[in-house]
Amino acid sequence: MDGEEVMTSGINKYQKYYLTVEEALNNIFSDLNDESVVTEAMRYSILNGGKRFRGIIALAFCEVISGDYKEAIIPACAVEMVHSYSLIHDDLPIMDDDDFRRGKPSCHVKYGEATALLAGDGLLTLAFEHLSKMPDAQKSIECVGVLASASGHRGMILGQQLDIENENKKSKNINDLLKIYKNKTGKLISAAGCLGLIAGNASAEDRQVSSYYLDNIGLAFQIIDDVLDITSTTETMGKPVGSDIKNDKPTIASVNGIEESIRYSKSLISEAKEKILERFGEKSHTLLFIADKVINRVN
Repeated sequence: MDGEEVMTSGINKYQKYYLTVEEALNNIFSDLNDESVVTEAMRYSILNGGKRFRGIIALAFCEVISGDYKEAIIPACAVEMVHSYSLIHDDLPIMDDDDFRRGKPSCHVKYGEATALLAGDGLLTLAFEHLSKMPDAQKSIECVGVLASASGHRGMILGQQLDIENENKKSKNINDLLKIYKNKTGKLISAAGCLGLIAGNASAEDRQVSSYYLDNIGLAFQIIDDVLDITSTTETMGKPVGSDIKNDKPTIASVNGIEESIRYSKSLISEAKEKILERFGEKSHTLLFIADKVINRVN
């Protein structure tokens, strides 16, 4: 394939994965037969126009390994549920105190803080209930372990705690900030890819190479997020910008500057693409497109 064909293939598959995850989530939450307020809040939050980036990564890695992305639909939906739970809790007044998410009122604004808290808890637990439905019990167990570790006190929750502490310490140590990013954002993105690898029966070597790619794009994703918090608008982002400045919280973008942060992110993406292309060759085209999408995103 030439460059244009690779780009077209990447766009088409990315869109296919997006629609697959979106349809699967809509089916799951349409089939929930209780009509409690907390279920309504869960449905509102997860079907609120998300990018499905983590679910897409799971499907992409599964197809690279097995040729059948559909084997990873269940874990792809599970990781999206965990991500949505984290956003509900992030937006709460006791955390980032953001009133908008994806251009709409945050869950706590629409349903109240208590219901929002419970809706996040509901999505988190539903994710693991959903993973239990994987046809292969061994894969199900392994996926549960990966997702729990990435989202728990050794992963995303640790990153959130370090982020809270950093608001008070105002550390400008780059290594401290990288530790926050790797846990707060990177671990769940890495887990998404790992779930796809598990579903596709990846080898140990496949997982090792893929973990390098996933770590790099996860870190670049958060750095670009910080850049956009400075340079973008609320309308484009669908959520308030300037939150880091408002909270007097240092980020790599504010410490190193926007240009240097973008340069560093591009180097992370370039290295990730090189590794994945070397390992998977032409099968890696969608993963290359995903990597480029991280660096070029506007919201």
